[in-house]
Amino acid sequence: MDNPERARILQGMTKASDILIVGGGLNGPALALALAQTGHSVTVIDTLPETLRMKATFDGRAYALALASQRLLDAIEVWDRVAEHAQPMLEIKVTDGHAGAGPSPFFMHFDHAEIEEGPMGYMVEDRHLRRAFLDAMTQEQRITQLSGKTVVSQKTDMAGVTLALDDGSTVSGQLVVGCDGRRSGTAARAGIKRSGWDYGQTALVCAIEHDLPHHGVAHQFFMPPGPLAILPLTGNRSSIVWSEHTETAQRINAMSETDYLQVLRPRFGDFLGDIRLKGDRFTYPLNLTIANSFISDHLALVGDAAHGMHPIAGQGLNAGLRDVGALAEVLTLAGRRGEDIASTLVLERYQEWRRFDTAALAMATDVFNRMFSNDNPILRMGRDIGMGLVGSLPGLRRSFVREAAGLTGDLPKLLQGRAI
Repeated sequence: MDNPERARILQGMTKASDILIVGGGLNGPALALALAQTGHSVTVIDTLPETLRMKATFDGRAYALALASQRLLDAIEVWDRVAEHAQPMLEIKVTDGHAGAGPSPFFMHFDHAEIEEGPMGYMVEDRHLRRAFLDAMTQEQRITQLSGKTVVSQKTDMAGVTLALDDGSTVSGQLVVGCDGRRSGTAARAGIKRSGWDYGQTALVCAIEHDLPHHGVAHQFFMPPGPLAILPLTGNRSSIVWSEHTETAQRINAMSETDYLQVLRPRFGDFLGDIRLKGDRFTYPLNLTIANSFISDHLALVGDAAHGMHPIAGQGLNAGLRDVGALAEVLTLAGRRGEDIASTLVLERYQEWRRFDTAALAMATDVFNRMFSNDNPILRMGRDIGMGLVGSLPGLRRSFVREAAGLTGDLPKLLQGRAI
């Protein structure tokens, strides 16, 4: 017991799980819980220390969860942990115009009452969602969490995959899943290249407090430099995702709080009364980046590691959770049939399921952004007429509502609210 070599020996030991997940943000924990609940042992590796990941102070960041994504969270027993902090999105209003000049008379208005399933989605703050995932993983015996650890190398052979960590230890498994973002180290180490481009736009993200209630209505206001999304949070608060040309965004973000609000107010309008900043301000560059393959030998990519897109439709996390549902279903059903869950044949099913859908969504957001983020008078006339047409046709409007709720396409069972 007093052997001085014991620490060195333990440091180099290899721990084994069925599946290794690199990235402990949101998609990683969701996948870990989905897989653990179907009998797989999982290790989740994240570079951030657990104390930082558990931080529960309000910082303004929030996510728009489509109804289908909420069903997945409910199926993996996370939703009850955040439900009291979730704000239902009951309506979406889409307008076009210039800052300070008011919106165009043509607009689109989507109401959750046009579908039978319930709200189109929910707004949930980042702090509540991350804490819920961490608590749920802590209570799941099949999940091992390695916080404050960085993967420095990965090796694949016939037996599976082994990851070397920065503390000298290693972990091994049948399959590694990269949930480590747009600059995925997991993808890079596997030699997977990416395609895409930069938009020359930067998103300004913050939360505001306002005098009047929002009544669960989300707004998307398209201006020539980029869209402004006003997304309802609980209470008289809203989350702001505001796109500007990168140079302009950097200048705005460097302003004092008073000056920042002076720039925001004419874009925001006065329909919610006076506004005040609540929490921190963030910026992040906007680009399109898609991995040339979602799979490799004993490896799969999920979420932004597979596809990062413009936030214009708020579908980034929702697309990632569709990946989670699809991969969990493919692996679980393959395991029940006695197949090797890490085989190329099995992983190709996941890629075939998700690749076309995500590519189509990425292209749609790209076209939408390019169509609306300009001041071309011909395009403005065309898009305004288009919005008026959509708003006047109940069948087309209902289709858009179902799309916003994530209820279209080939949905994995978890996003239908069903067990695998």
